[in-house]
Amino acid sequence: MNTFRKAGFITGIILFLLFLFFIELDPQNSAVSRMAAVAVLMASWWICEAVPLAATSLIPLILFPLLNITDSEKIAGAYINSTIFLFLGGFLLALGMEKWGLHKRIALKIITFFGGSTTAIITGFLTATAFLSMWISNTATAVMMLPIGLSIMRKLENEFGSDTTDNFSKCLMLSIAYGCSIGGIATLIGTPPNLAFVRIFKISFPEAPMISFGNWMIFALPISILMLIIVWFLLTKVYFRFDSGMKLEREFIRSEYRSLGKISFEEKTVAVVFFITAVLWITRGDLNLGFINLPGWQNLLPDPKYANDGMIAVGMAFLLFAIPARTNRSEKKMILDSLVFNRIPWGIIILFGGGFALAEGFGASGLSEYIGQRFNGMADFSPLLIIIIVSVTINFLTELTSNTAVAQMILPIMASLSVAINLHPLLLMIAATVSSSMAFMLPVATPPNTIVFASEKLSVIDMVKSGFILNLSGVIVLVIILYTAGNLLFDLSVFPGWAK
Repeated sequence: MNTFRKAGFITGIILFLLFLFFIELDPQNSAVSRMAAVAVLMASWWICEAVPLAATSLIPLILFPLLNITDSEKIAGAYINSTIFLFLGGFLLALGMEKWGLHKRIALKIITFFGGSTTAIITGFLTATAFLSMWISNTATAVMMLPIGLSIMRKLENEFGSDTTDNFSKCLMLSIAYGCSIGGIATLIGTPPNLAFVRIFKISFPEAPMISFGNWMIFALPISILMLIIVWFLLTKVYFRFDSGMKLEREFIRSEYRSLGKISFEEKTVAVVFFITAVLWITRGDLNLGFINLPGWQNLLPDPKYANDGMIAVGMAFLLFAIPARTNRSEKKMILDSLVFNRIPWGIIILFGGGFALAEGFGASGLSEYIGQRFNGMADFSPLLIIIIVSVTINFLTELTSNTAVAQMILPIMASLSVAINLHPLLLMIAATVSSSMAFMLPVATPPNTIVFASEKLSVIDMVKSGFILNLSGVIVLVIILYTAGNLLFDLSVFPGWAK
């Protein structure tokens, strides 16, 4: 354990003991201080990664019953719910895509479409990485795209020299990292904070309408598109301008695509299943387009509330375990088999559960209400100013620690603050969620940043100089979309009855 982690470990224990034995936040309700003690312990250990994130996430199972915050059975239920199964099903579908190489075929097809000029290559990589990250892990996307990018870089370096192509190389590496992060914002399964938001929102406001996959995508996709345009402009026209006369023969990329061979039955099957899944997700709930409300297919069911996105994800993923693969028929394998479960990121699933348990504890102990009362004075502040402060703070905090952990910690507080100042909860909760995925400055900020930094084509200062402006640009774009598309979709200008 390094010094930073050791300091975080000790700090967490000290804060835990202080709140437990020496700080009485609410004399009428001692559970508030006990819950605060657990919260600061988990926050300290999450931020410093003093112990593995998933291990810290198990603390509520131990301490909530011992400290009389809530019972074991109820808190254990927080770790398994429909949001967990949405993540699990979506990840199984993504693993099916990876297993049969469909993701690489899609990426190369998109890159080929944009052409062989250096500017077109950057556009192609940004588009391909963003699209793939909407549906599969941004880490897997970065790992898959990096070798393709390096092969293109080596080809250009051989033709034009490393000095001439230096800026293009930096631009290409950053386009992979940034495209991965930005694409994930657009869908609920694209990045873990989005899923954390959906569940914590439901825990905090049980009577609120559920955020559907389709409505989230209508709101968040414009954010991703605008950010991709800004990234493209800043990288190619401001920070890393390169000779646009350099050109890669389109045949080189086509030959990479042809090396994949003819599209297989398994790839076609996974593509069809994934497409149907996306359509079912998008059309399940009513789609509020502002000027028209399109009814979802769940309204055809006897009880529409029984269907959710997790059911769709698991149901469609199950098909891949039931459809036989045609490659190596003698082995009688299915498109997905039991080995795929070894690749499920169970640590992330437990991390989700820890965050959901924390949100349950906030409500059960009265800590949410206590925090809300402390923020009553902020009612006089401009909502726009509050949103900007929240967004900027979280944006830069996630440069140093897990964005999922940050979202888990901050979302229950945002829910309490919203109620205290009579502000629509979605304004602050969505701002916090999206901001946690907008970390562009440091190699440690996101897995894609770390992966491209390992290529040794970038320095930290390369990331910082472009990432700082992108962080601020992300806040501006988020605020604009919140007050336009967000307001149309969720009626954010009115404090809802379900939040009172």
